[in-house]
Amino acid sequence: MTLEQYLEKVKKFVDEPYGRQIRQQFRDCRGSSELAMLQSPNSDELGQITRALSVMTPSEKQNAADLSQSQLHQIAADSGTEPGLLAIFFNGYALEKIKQKDPKK
Repeated sequence: MTLEQYLEKVKKFVDEPYGRQIRQQFRDCRGSSELAMLQSPNSDELGQITRALSVMTPSEKQNAADLSQSQLHQIAADSGTEPGLLAIFFNGYALEKIKQKDPKK
């Protein structure tokens, strides 16, 4: 699965009502729900992720699951994306790749 394919999979659930309900239920004291973003991002989060992918090099996209923290921060800075949001997205992508290799996980 490519990074773009993963983004397309996630896009299906943008602002989805059930996803909003789950995010509401699992909010932290700041009102965020980072883990729920893995499956149901809101429109703003999707926009940020899309911008980040647009500035990435082909090599960065191919190795997105293995980017260093400094690479992630540079991509976030170049695209005006929150580094934490980008890290969560890349972690979700890495988890998806692991699940594809071993469907039992």
